[in-house]
Amino acid sequence: MASLLSFLLVIGICVMVHEYGHYITARFFDVQVHEFAFGMGPVVFQRKGKHTLWSVRAFPVGGFVRLAGMEEENEDETVEPGRAFYDKAAWKRFLILVNGSVANVLLALLLTAFFLSGHGVVNLEETVIGEVMEGYPAQAAGIVPGDRVLSVNGTSVETWRAMSAEIRQEAPKGPVLFSVRRGEEILSISAVILPDREQGIPLFGIRPGMKRFPLGEAFSSALSYTVNMSVEMIRGIVRWISGTEKVDVTGPVGIASMAGEAARKGLWTFLSFLALINLNLGLINLLPFPALDGGRLFFTAGEMLLRRRLPPKIENYIHMTGFFLLISLILYITWQDVVRLFRG
Repeated sequence: MASLLSFLLVIGICVMVHEYGHYITARFFDVQVHEFAFGMGPVVFQRKGKHTLWSVRAFPVGGFVRLAGMEEENEDETVEPGRAFYDKAAWKRFLILVNGSVANVLLALLLTAFFLSGHGVVNLEETVIGEVMEGYPAQAAGIVPGDRVLSVNGTSVETWRAMSAEIRQEAPKGPVLFSVRRGEEILSISAVILPDREQGIPLFGIRPGMKRFPLGEAFSSALSYTVNMSVEMIRGIVRWISGTEKVDVTGPVGIASMAGEAARKGLWTFLSFLALINLNLGLINLLPFPALDGGRLFFTAGEMLLRRRLPPKIENYIHMTGFFLLISLILYITWQDVVRLFRG
């Protein structure tokens, strides 16, 4: 139940943000918006606003925005002259289509910045001790959280990785001498670090601290992270399509399982998962595949270059074919998720 509720919350937020990106841009360019719906299926509740019908549907998975002139009008709806989607210039339609994904990416960016500022990340750039593990040499030697390791057996260390490498190198030789800053004091602490029985390597028994970023730095770091993660996702998609490398692809069942696991681990883990799913949704929707926003963007970009639109019947046929292929792919991935779930 927790996985289902977490899944519905994640998908609900992702889809509503995506659709609102389309909606607000359409309204900015004076496109008539018939309906903004949360969920799919029969209408449970609806309210007519000044410009748009707002509705809640029976199945809280997904949602949509119905724009005038896209052949989705109900019998009692009319299209006001000059306010249909295809009445607008191609560049305006391009922005309406792309801004759904832009909204998802922006939410991912904001959530990441909030995470970096409010929770922080493991600080591997410094040698500040965040946690001393019970029963290990660090505790016996008197190391406490907040200590900063300056050197290991006389070798200066500035990063956690450099310190760890130096400890592994020096521990087999005998007692290891640490120079440690504690407040205003510089302490010399000696410890014998034997190989761990399970892992077979010397373990001092310390974990790094967390680093929280000031708000401005959190945004710049979040931007860098989002760009790097986007590049890695695109590379993963290319490798998956080309078959050059095996890439794990997860569908609704897998996402539900991961959403439930993230929720159980706490708010910060859930928010980071939500950011990742938003980024995924934003990028995948930009793929030039029929039925996705990226497919429509492809045709709109072609129209902008060639100054001529593909006949609507042909374009609709291509999108319909793409839709059936997309549904088939989702069903296949979902089946794989179910098989994986039962196999444990």
